[in-house]
Amino acid sequence: MYAVVRTGGKQYKVSEGDFLKVEKLDGAVGDTIELSEVLMVGGDTVKIGTPLVPSASVVGKIVEQGKDKKILVFKSKRRKDSRKLRGHRQPRTILKIEKING
Repeated sequence: MYAVVRTGGKQYKVSEGDFLKVEKLDGAVGDTIELSEVLMVGGDTVKIGTPLVPSASVVGKIVEQGKDKKILVFKSKRRKDSRKLRGHRQPRTILKIEKING
């Protein structure tokens, strides 16, 4: 069984037992999170939402809270001797998908 969920402005295809790296969600390590924006549930029968599947949810457990790898943003203008180098580390959450309720 699998599901397509929406969180952090992105869509992810998940199955039970998968690890999922998403934009930062509130909660501590070990907390359970329920993702209620389920767009599709697949398996023996496929349920497609318009836009969401009613009464469907995905339950996950927070495994880790932290930051991603550093992203470098380099901007330059040709022939102007103008260069900028900026960077940041995006906060992220790693979830372990425990159950898909469809």
